[in-house]
Amino acid sequence: MTDEREIETELDSLGWQFDNTYGQLPELFHVSSRPVKVAAPRVAIVNQKLAAELGLNLANAKPETLAALFSGQVIPTGAQPLAQAYAGHQYAHFTMLGDGRAILLGEHRTPSGQLVDIQFKGSGPTAFSRRGDGRAALGPMLREYIISEAMAALGIPTTRSLAVVTTGEHVFRETRLQGAVLTRIAASHIRVGTFQYAAARQDELPVKQLADYTIQRHYPELNESPEIYQDFFREVLHRQARLMARWQLVGFVHGVMNTDNMSICGETIDYGPCAFMNTYKPETVFSSIDQSGRYAYVNQPAIAQWNLTRLAEALLTLFSPSEEEAIAIATKILATFPEVYTQAWLAGMRAKLGLQSSDPSDAELVQSLLSWMQSAQADFTNTFRDLSNNELPANPLFDQAEFQEWHTRWQQRLQQEYRPRDNVVKQMRSANPAVIPRNHRVEEALAAAEDQNDFSVLHRLLAVLEKPFELSPENEKYREPSPDERGYRTFCGT
Repeated sequence: MTDEREIETELDSLGWQFDNTYGQLPELFHVSSRPVKVAAPRVAIVNQKLAAELGLNLANAKPETLAALFSGQVIPTGAQPLAQAYAGHQYAHFTMLGDGRAILLGEHRTPSGQLVDIQFKGSGPTAFSRRGDGRAALGPMLREYIISEAMAALGIPTTRSLAVVTTGEHVFRETRLQGAVLTRIAASHIRVGTFQYAAARQDELPVKQLADYTIQRHYPELNESPEIYQDFFREVLHRQARLMARWQLVGFVHGVMNTDNMSICGETIDYGPCAFMNTYKPETVFSSIDQSGRYAYVNQPAIAQWNLTRLAEALLTLFSPSEEEAIAIATKILATFPEVYTQAWLAGMRAKLGLQSSDPSDAELVQSLLSWMQSAQADFTNTFRDLSNNELPANPLFDQAEFQEWHTRWQQRLQQEYRPRDNVVKQMRSANPAVIPRNHRVEEALAAAEDQNDFSVLHRLLAVLEKPFELSPENEKYREPSPDERGYRTFCGT
């Protein structure tokens, strides 16, 4: 056994460099908070590669030390745990919220100088819990670990997962489940909902304080801008538009795009009922909560613009003293979202089809392929990857006349660029993943961990997802979608 004093001594040698800045904002934005004591914390998984990138020396740490650290039982020197306040439109209904089951341990300075949040998720109730238990179950925490790390490997801006520990206690949802705590790494946890919370005070000062802090932390290049708050909003919009394009290009369905789940810095955040689309079906919804399809795959870009409109409303007083002029400024910037998104999406689609130049016909060429994929019920990921081969693999779908007609037009478009086929294939294979977190493989890994305490399935899946653009005999089986996903649903786990 390792006593608490030994653990504290070892914690000081792990490389933490806390430089907490969010806590310097007025107290209305946060409340000091501590993780609850748990019965028997135990490490489920630690992301050693990410730890090394962060400058943390976890590889040789004792399991007891890591369990105590990542369950919040012992707080490292320099950390200042707090729960953040924010609001949010949840399914279009405004609610005052806050970290009800998350605690910001502190902000860590990486070797590159980047400041990142270290957050515990599932570490017990806070002042914002609203009678909730503040706990989390093992399955949803491992799901976030899997999907967030897969997104990072795909090159999509995202929060990361550093560790998951079990607590030795149960949480009660529909059934009794193993308790767990996830350690999440983020550029920050400032959300659209954080600005909505500040604006709800009906006082310009908190909004300005939050905006100034956010600009300094995430957009310091704007410091000399004469229209700094307008440019700030414009940059947030651009990041979100590009992020939405990247989601759509890999078939990612977030599942719960409330305004409190949209990060100001442009990272994917809050992986709840998320999943990847298999068969190309624009109206795909996985979340058991989303009965109306508000957050369906096809709606994600429009929802992002809707969320940004809520951010604009929160920032209006910073745009101009005149409400009329402020609304005009916000409206003009918001109107650019479709073009920014479409340009990013179309550039991504050109890369997926091996095109380097632009042509006015490209948008129609892409839409024709997607229309065929929808009618043929083709797999989204595998279709693009199959196109990346020198020769199409055997597949009855590719014998359809509609696809053959499209394929001929695509080949003619490629010939306009006079590029060697090998160069085209190389480009396409770098843009089209061979493997994604297939839903049945994710469920398989979660079930083995939850029901049998077997994490080997999880580790094999993570090893494959770490190199999503590579295809080998060992990961071939991870390409295949479930034979039947009708009725497949995901859950928030709250």
